[in-house]
Amino acid sequence: MSIRTRFAPSPTGYLHVGGARTALFSWLYARKHGGKFILRIEDTDLERSTQASVDAILEGMTWLGLEYDEGPFYQTHRFDRYKEVIQQLLDQGDAYYCYCSREELDALREQQMANKEKPRYNGKCRHGVVQDGERVVRFKNPEQGEVVIDDLVKGRIVVANQELDDLIIARSDGTPTYNLTVVVDDMDMGVTHVIRGDDHVNNTPRQINILKALGASLPLYAHVPMILGSDGARLSKRHGAVSVMQYRNEGYLPEALLNYLVRLGWSHGDQELFSLDEMVELFQLEKVNVSASTFNTEKLLWLNHQYIMHSDPAHVARHLSWHLGELGLDPSQGPVLSEIVKIQRERCKTLVEMAEASRYFYEEFDGYEEKAAAKNFKVEAVPVLQQLLTAFSAVTDWQAEPLHQVVLDTAESLQLGLGKVAQPLRVAVCGCGVSPAIDQTCALLGREKTLNRIQRAINTIQGQ
Repeated sequence: MSIRTRFAPSPTGYLHVGGARTALFSWLYARKHGGKFILRIEDTDLERSTQASVDAILEGMTWLGLEYDEGPFYQTHRFDRYKEVIQQLLDQGDAYYCYCSREELDALREQQMANKEKPRYNGKCRHGVVQDGERVVRFKNPEQGEVVIDDLVKGRIVVANQELDDLIIARSDGTPTYNLTVVVDDMDMGVTHVIRGDDHVNNTPRQINILKALGASLPLYAHVPMILGSDGARLSKRHGAVSVMQYRNEGYLPEALLNYLVRLGWSHGDQELFSLDEMVELFQLEKVNVSASTFNTEKLLWLNHQYIMHSDPAHVARHLSWHLGELGLDPSQGPVLSEIVKIQRERCKTLVEMAEASRYFYEEFDGYEEKAAAKNFKVEAVPVLQQLLTAFSAVTDWQAEPLHQVVLDTAESLQLGLGKVAQPLRVAVCGCGVSPAIDQTCALLGREKTLNRIQRAINTIQGQ
């Protein structure tokens, strides 16, 4: 059997981390089994669906690197097909017109709740009632038997058909509802495995019955548990950044987020770090936990730092470039970005931190960090900086090693501790008291900028 999975978000908001994890699991399963991964945009909620949300979903998928083999397909482009299937079900006697008013249905619901009964449609129009006025189409759910779901995550689920009422498959304006469109799409697209959140478990027996009425092959289902916030509540906006692109904006690498998401509910021994290739090789739906997972931002931050430190610097640099641009900096106006990554990656846990900490490589600063200048720009720093300026000017091989030797020689000749030389130099060339190793910093900054900034610092201390 050729495996076909799908990710089918509704474009009523951004791509959130729960949706991204579902997409990842579907993508991994298809890749592991040599199958196809389909992207479908379920945009039939015309009031809430927006093009901005569609764009946000596509942008999120692209940033994560979850490339799809087919799609994106849009349900709004398939209304003729849905009408065709609705008519087929009507013709077969597996669906019927319902003329019950909203007021009538609300009254029925109130009565059932007062009687402590499960609210459900009572089947009033099920047996061929015909009248004037607005009408919807309901699916005629079987009244006997049961639906058996051998869920790949949750195990066997059995639902008696008498527990299911006749759900609406077409609204009074003729537009199809979710449970109809998803069935038709999965059938037409040959989806073999439906991997989705366990908030859809209640929909599954209804969808299976529609598929059976249409004579379609049934896909296998895997309902993955929800993601909770640290307070145990379902993950929501109040827990912070839940949009995939928000994590991009906060300086996370996509691989780090994917690695974190795959571990929310799935594990392989004690292994924490997984390359994408390892995820594909090792991932098994059957090993996904049944219980909900808790989102831990500190763990994600730790993972991100691991990826920043151990990924190819050129790869990290490509993502860092975007963050420099967000700060109004042009990466072409300074050192090669991959070299910046190499000297900053130990201390920076996010790319936002790295971009901020690297400003002085790409732009001139207006002034000096107040505390650092007060401590290191005393009058006795002038001869130190003057000697460094003279010695640096004589360096022909502008590399970290000879620059380091200059700093050592200056400290020795002036009989000063290394910090009394390196710190005034650091503040002079960086504008602040913290940077990577000062020899590496000066080497990347370049001869002209380094010498100019030392001279500027001397002038500042002397009040010129």
